[in-house]
Amino acid sequence: MDKQTKQNIISEFKRNERDTGSTEVQVAIITARIEQLTSHMASNHHDSHTKHGLLSLVGHRRRLLAYTKKENPDRYQEIITKLGLRK
Repeated sequence: MDKQTKQNIISEFKRNERDTGSTEVQVAIITARIEQLTSHMASNHHDSHTKHGLLSLVGHRRRLLAYTKKENPDRYQEIITKLGLRK
């Protein structure tokens, strides 16, 4: 992921002007990386190192979303709707 793409994601999901590390921003960045690695895995089926990293990112995103759901259900609904993660 290049710097400009990451800045665009941060500007879309930030809560205030100086926000770069809120759970919403982290989930959005991780989701972009997951999509990137998923497309890589489509053409490189036997890349076990990437597969391990991908599964690690999915688990990290799952934990962040569980935390967000527990702390603020409204923000949780907003972020999964924006990212199109669940029904």
